[in-house]
Amino acid sequence: MRTTLDFSPLSRSSVGFDHVFDLLDAASRLAPTDNWPPYDILRVGDNQYRIIVSVAGFAPDEITVTHEPQLLVVRGEKAGEDKAEYIYRGIAGRNFDRRFQLADHVTVTGANLANGLLAIDLVRELPEQMKPRRIEIEQAKALPPIEDHERAEGGKQAA
Repeated sequence: MRTTLDFSPLSRSSVGFDHVFDLLDAASRLAPTDNWPPYDILRVGDNQYRIIVSVAGFAPDEITVTHEPQLLVVRGEKAGEDKAEYIYRGIAGRNFDRRFQLADHVTVTGANLANGLLAIDLVRELPEQMKPRRIEIEQAKALPPIEDHERAEGGKQAA
């Protein structure tokens, strides 16, 4: 059962969040995807994250991690075909392509493979111009008249 969310009440009272509403709407329309390989997403700090992907049976040269704008792609491709005759095969070795949507200003800082787990470290780094800054307040004797301000702005007049 799929529930459609109506974001119009939020849209009426917010500005600049269109892309967030579009992402939420697109995510609600997605069909259930393949859950392979299993993964965890951890918050390891205020602006630090780690994605851990279970890649048992894959060598480091069979895995590629690609960071595109707002997208992280983890791809595993087995080299060659396994000719072994299995009586039971519980460890899947199939190719995979796992995608993670990233927020603005989230970058990959590193990846390592140990004990069949691929750990990808991410950090959100806000540009200096987006960080909060204190505005100094100057002491003025009086506010300039409105007419002077309009002339200083280039003589804007109502049409």
